[in-house]
Amino acid sequence: MATPLARLALLQPRTLEEALRQLRDEGPLVPLAGGTDLYVGFHFGTVSGRRFLDLQGLETLRGIERRGDTLVIGALTTYTDLIRSPLVSRRLPILAEAARTVGSPQIQNRGTLGGNVANASPAGDTLPVLAVAEAIVVLRSAAGERRVPFGSFYTGYRRTVARPDELVVAVEVPRVEGRQWFRKVGTRAAQAISKVVMAAVRAPRPRIALGSVAPTVVRAPRTEALLAIGGPLAEAQAVLLDEIRPIDDLRSTAAYRRRVSANLLAQFWAETSRIPPAR
Repeated sequence: MATPLARLALLQPRTLEEALRQLRDEGPLVPLAGGTDLYVGFHFGTVSGRRFLDLQGLETLRGIERRGDTLVIGALTTYTDLIRSPLVSRRLPILAEAARTVGSPQIQNRGTLGGNVANASPAGDTLPVLAVAEAIVVLRSAAGERRVPFGSFYTGYRRTVARPDELVVAVEVPRVEGRQWFRKVGTRAAQAISKVVMAAVRAPRPRIALGSVAPTVVRAPRTEALLAIGGPLAEAQAVLLDEIRPIDDLRSTAAYRRRVSANLLAQFWAETSRIPPAR
């Protein structure tokens, strides 16, 4: 059943500082950015919050820039921004590739990277990319700012370490050395939630992360370690299957996800022998 909109309250801060004060003093509030997930929840009546904080007007949370050797992406940066950014294409091309797989052009124009991170869905298409890039999530409250390594940000299904008075304001990505690789497997090539999504980097220290195979996006450290020492691919596939925890749901079965994950690992290892590293 759809949520009656007349029962909802929307706060529209003009500055980030005002937004953070409202989170502190007038909470609980649900942050609203592109709204691409919340609007679906409104339609199906699954949104529990009734008071929302509209972040769309906070221009300081938009943009992509390089600070030293770090790529800094504002939380309100859209998927379209990521696709069009020369900096992203040069430094982290798999992030642009992941953004292209998100929904339709309308969703890409509205949906934001910060929203994908904060939403904490294990099927978030950009999240395996940020995991293998070993990104930092920048959180800010009225009391100050803190930086959380991406691998420590999620605590469970749709749960994060962010406090109710904190906003995701940016993602920081250090330089990624090695050959980057990304694949999404869904019902269709686009406009579909992933059955399995994998991002990986081939380097002396390989990095592999998957979505839709556990309650959160997951790295595969034991698989990475085995590949780093030249272990057999078949053995690495077996280790990977021990590191993921897929389930049966409406989109797929656990058995299918396990098989696809093993196949993606083999595809990554074969294809990255021919892909030049990002600049």
